[in-house]
Formats: sequence, structure tokens, C-alpha cells
Amino acid sequence: MADRRRINGPPGATRAPVFRDVPSALPARTRPANAARGVFLKTGVTPSASGSAYLEFAAPPSATNSSATSGMKLTCTVHGPRALPRSSPFSPHLVLTTHVKFAPFATRQRRGYVRDTSERDLSVHLETALRAAVLADRWPKSGVDVIVTIVEGDYEAYASQSGRDETWDLMNVLGACITVASAAVIDAGIDCIDSVTGGVAAFVSSDTDDTPVIILDPALSESPEVLAACCVAYLPSRDEISAVWLKGQLPSSDSTANLRLIGMATQAAKGISQPLLGGLSECLS
Repeated sequence: MADRRRINGPPGATRAPVFRDVPSALPARTRPANAARGVFLKTGVTPSASGSAYLEFAAPPSATNSSATSGMKLTCTVHGPRALPRSSPFSPHLVLTTHVKFAPFATRQRRGYVRDTSERDLSVHLETALRAAVLADRWPKSGVDVIVTIVEGDYEAYASQSGRDETWDLMNVLGACITVASAAVIDAGIDCIDSVTGGVAAFVSSDTDDTPVIILDPALSESPEVLAACCVAYLPSRDEISAVWLKGQLPSSDSTANLRLIGMATQAAKGISQPLLGGLSECLS
């Protein structure tokens, strides 16, 4: 009779796991400073929702031959506009509710099922960016829910071992959330004055001298030490900025560093507006 209190080993032979070593030199950025990665945008991916969109960023060129890094992937669903509950107070405008959540498997460190502070901050910034484009006066006593899910983050497999701060990637996440949410809102048939795109630029340390340089679309896996980053929500047709999020320490010797950083982030948002308009033209045709 077998002993039920004993955990028996496997009947066959086993092989000990072999872990990959941390590379001594991480891949460097091969793109020009003013070049952004390619994006793929598709609308109408969730038939049960009023509007939906899928956005994917290409992997950095320096990591195309390695499986350690992959591009960021996001999905967005829009539910509404629908009537508010009777218990809700009267609102002459459309009540916009945003919800940003990382999938548990989206990052190196497994995420919980309850939103943390970073995800709540992303939701607030996303709502600010979208509210400037939505014509809320045309939907009184109504509400709409915008739900963004980050399926895969733009994180490098060896980020923690190399000492790089993963919190800077929240800028790229916010810019992608703004773009995919704008596409999903327009796909839902909600009246907007313009589409919204998100662009990111960052001050990074230079390898040649001590003067920091500005790069567009800073990927964590290929960027040097990030000193400051900026994310803007841009309305391309109206040439307006609806939201700005800037964090970090700017160079004290440059009095116009913040303006130059915001200008480069706006240029990044202009570059993403072309794929957004192309994806929207397919869903509207």
C-alpha cells in the first residue's frame, strides 16, 4: 500500500533547470534621437463593446534578435454612452469614467488584481486628456466607461538586475493609453472635436559628454539613464495640447529645457497621429 503522506517524485528522469545569465552589456539605442518606433492600430476588436481598439508598439531595433524584449500591447473598450442610474445626481454633461489596469502578467513583477496608485494616476491623466476632445454637452444625463488594459508592458527582462528604474516607463504607458483610448472613443461613435494622441520625450545622459540629450519614444531597454521625461496629449487638427505630464530633474544650466522637452514630445505625438488617422479611416469607411 502506498504511503499517502509522502510526496513521491516523478517516475521518469528529470533535468535541472538552467537559468540564463544576465548579459554584461545591455543593447544600446540604434534609432536616431528623433525617430519613434512603429505602431499597429486596429479598431473594432471587441464586438460586444460600443467601441474598441488595439495598439501595439514594435520591439526596439536593438532587441529584435532577442526574446528578452518585446513591444507594448494595449487594448481599450468603451461602454456607452448609457443613461445614468436614477440615484446619480443630474449632470448636464457626459460623465466620463476611465479605468487603466495592468494585466497580472504584463510586467516582470506580477501585478495584483486591485489597482495600485500608479494605475489610478494613469486613469486620472487619461481622463484629463480625453475630456478636452469629447463633446460632453451632446450627451446629458449619460455616462461612458473607458477601460484600458495593458496586456504587455514595455519592460526589459533584465531591468531590475541592471539597476534601471521601471517607473519611467509609465510615461510611455500613458502616451499609449491616450492614443488607444481616443481611437476606441471615436470607434464608439462619440462626438469629438478632434482625435487625441500621446507623445513622449525624455532627457537622457549622453555617452560622449556630460550634456544630456533629448530623445523621442524612450524605450527602457535601450535608453541610458533617464533624467526627465514628458508626456503630452496632443490634438493634431487643432494644434493644441490638452494635457502635460512632466517628471524628473531638468538641467539647471538650460532655462528653456522644459519648453524644448514639451516641443519634442509634441513632435512624437504628431508622428503617431498618422497611424491613428489611418486606423480610424478604415473603421469609418
